[in-house]
Amino acid sequence: MTRLPDPTARPEGLDDQFGRRARDLRVSVTDRCNLRCTYCMPAEGLPWMPKDEMLTDEELLRLIGLFVRDGVTQVRLTGGEPLLRRSLVDLVAGIAALRPRPRIAMTTNGVGLERVATGLAAAGLDRVNVSLDTIDSTTFTQLTRRDRLADVEAGLRAAAEAGLTPVKVNAVAMRGVNDASVGDVLAWCLERGYELRFIEQMPLDAQHAWDRRDMVTADEIRARLSERWTLTPLPAAERGSAPAERFLVDGGPATVGIIASVTAPFCAACDRTRLTADGQVRNCLFSTTETDLRGPMRAGASDEELLDLMRGEMWRKRRGHGIGEPDFVQPERPMSAIGG
Repeated sequence: MTRLPDPTARPEGLDDQFGRRARDLRVSVTDRCNLRCTYCMPAEGLPWMPKDEMLTDEELLRLIGLFVRDGVTQVRLTGGEPLLRRSLVDLVAGIAALRPRPRIAMTTNGVGLERVATGLAAAGLDRVNVSLDTIDSTTFTQLTRRDRLADVEAGLRAAAEAGLTPVKVNAVAMRGVNDASVGDVLAWCLERGYELRFIEQMPLDAQHAWDRRDMVTADEIRARLSERWTLTPLPAAERGSAPAERFLVDGGPATVGIIASVTAPFCAACDRTRLTADGQVRNCLFSTTETDLRGPMRAGASDEELLDLMRGEMWRKRRGHGIGEPDFVQPERPMSAIGG
């Protein structure tokens, strides 16, 4: 007989009922973005959070410090577009000053990265992931509704020169849009020394128009790439809790990763938790519930009281995200308001 977890037996620390422990904290520092990607938001954008609802730097650092105290070892800054937060360099420096010092990464669209890459590296940022779905300028403009490909390319170069390595590129393949050119994106990244990760499109669009039948699967992406290169899977033991299955390209040393979030979810090894820009902690990207930290913090909650709220949210984490299950419901918040 399978024993179900005891929901009353919550331990200390950021554990859940299925033996997972949160080590990776995704922190959204803003919901604003300077692109309008078709699969993320409408052309007119979205109603942004009022400034007074967003966490201040001091509040962010307090909460991040508590997560680190409770076992988090990596902090990833996300958005929206994190580079739109004017205090970002100071925020990175504050995180780098925490003890024990966590690894600090950032996911960005790269548009404004060129001007701040050196400053971010000096403040303590360790590496970046840049979202780039196509290297064709016309397709880029159609996808993002902005003609900013040259700025993204400049940002990638600046990140590499600043030592924010390995510089990783995240790409989403969309049927009939850019799926035929996934090999061109990989060739482009290989030439420049960037590590490419393809990601299956997930149901996190503000329009709630995602349809699994239209999604380009990990198997399709691998088949496309295999037309031009020999892909050799790396041993599963090397993956750990990382979301990407990685492959040596033509024997290596270069690799490419494919993140099959929908068709082959990695929930069993997930070690992530999320903090939104308005102070809500979420135990899963696809969670339909969240726990408010901002309200109690501003009302004078102690560190221990805030830790108890964080731990309670993690303890309620489900076994898996449930995409494809009959009862799956897409979260109300779009990706830009949750953080990647």
